Amino acid sequence: MTGKPLGKIIGKTAVQFLLGTSFLSALLFLAAGTTNYWQVWASVPSLMLPMSLSGLIFTVQGSGILERRRLKWGSLTPERKIYMSFVYIAELSLLAVPALDRRFGWSHMPPGVSAAGCALLVLANVVWIVSKTANPYAGSAITIYEGHKLCETGPYALIRHPNYAGDLLLNLGLPLALGSWYTLLVFAAIIPAQVYMTLDEERFLRDNLPGYTEYTRKVRWRIIPGIW
Repeated sequence: MTGKPLGKIIGKTAVQFLLGTSFLSALLFLAAGTTNYWQVWASVPSLMLPMSLSGLIFTVQGSGILERRRLKWGSLTPERKIYMSFVYIAELSLLAVPALDRRFGWSHMPPGVSAAGCALLVLANVVWIVSKTANPYAGSAITIYEGHKLCETGPYALIRHPNYAGDLLLNLGLPLALGSWYTLLVFAAIIPAQVYMTLDEERFLRDNLPGYTEYTRKVRWRIIPGIW
């Protein structure tokens, strides 16, 4: 548990939520050329509220996961730097393309599909909260941290990379929540890179984390149960 007063943690989280929500909404409205874009009003809180809640939970837990999740560029391998650069471009595209789609009317998505996308954004955060609570060593770098232990409990008993499952839900949820069929092409482009980095991480863990090879024999699926 963290030693910080709970009231200050909640207050800081609330401010970050308001600033983040306002900034992201403003960017989307600006790119779309209108505030008459109901998908933004629905999707941004669906993303930011549970994300802020997860930050609050991890801060209170004091497990060190937030520090490990802070990206330290110098600690990344060259391959990981290329991948993370691609991720930044892809995530920006997942936001920019739907807004431009709304501005120019490229595609039209039924409201029910966008509502399902908002649900996926919430679900992605739930998956992250559960998985990072179970494994506080799931940092942003592919490395072995001090005191690092193999996690086989919680979602790790079902799939090897639940954090990546959360990423997948987010990357699919954004195009749907923001109402853009065309942005699904961006989502499709992310998948091969995600597969490559998952396999690269597994090679590292087999070589450096005791018990990981045996774990892969027990837990067959990497990200999607029954598929891969």
